[in-house]
Amino acid sequence: MTNTFDQANALLDLNKITVSFDGFLALRDLNLSLQSGELRAVIGPNGAGKTTFLDVITGKVAPSSGSVLFKGRSLVGIPEHRIARLGIGRKFQSPRVFEDLTVQENLELAVSRSKHPWPLLFARITAAQREQLHHLMSIVNLQSRANWQAGALSHGQKQWLEIAMLVGQDPDLLLVDEPVAGLTDEETELTADLLKSLSGNHTVLVIEHDMEFIRRLESPVTVLHQGHVLCEGSMDQVQQDSRVIEVYLGTTVEDAR
Repeated sequence: MTNTFDQANALLDLNKITVSFDGFLALRDLNLSLQSGELRAVIGPNGAGKTTFLDVITGKVAPSSGSVLFKGRSLVGIPEHRIARLGIGRKFQSPRVFEDLTVQENLELAVSRSKHPWPLLFARITAAQREQLHHLMSIVNLQSRANWQAGALSHGQKQWLEIAMLVGQDPDLLLVDEPVAGLTDEETELTADLLKSLSGNHTVLVIEHDMEFIRRLESPVTVLHQGHVLCEGSMDQVQQDSRVIEVYLGTTVEDAR
């Protein structure tokens, strides 16, 4: 199976990305394109280069060679904070919320257009921002927890709050790293439904190990192995690929199911 996704007019286009750490190739000639509004899942065994791949997109790691284009603009050499302002938001594996603040206060910080400390602390949000805040709480089902301190939420609820905070910043591209680690089965299903609902208005790229969660996303899947794209396709297609079965999903097709 070869890469079949259209690279024309891609929102994000990585071309022949190589990253070397003291001679170790974390990524090698990696190619990947995302279209606007797409939901994409990325899987791969430990050491496949998934975290480095996200680090390159967000500017945390500079590629040794290759190009990264976002809306046609090169991201190579641009600082992380400027890349974020261009419209790329990243959610890390562990939820990063302000645990001493309420759910509502966390979201007020997210929707505020000012990023300077004093306005963030004391300025009132606008009516439009308040409406956006309530919409965000509704899509992650946290309306009844609006006045709870974020530290009192369950692990899954903290994950949803952080996703809502990310969406509140209105990025074009959301990078979501292992969002269901440590979640219950019910929370995992709800998280898949949440990410599916966000695609279309946003481009969403999800890295995860949970195969049932990936299947529930019903999205194209990119498989990474040893720093490059092994194959791409639907979940059924990649599960039937002998290379994927060998390096990631098991030893037989039946084991991979």
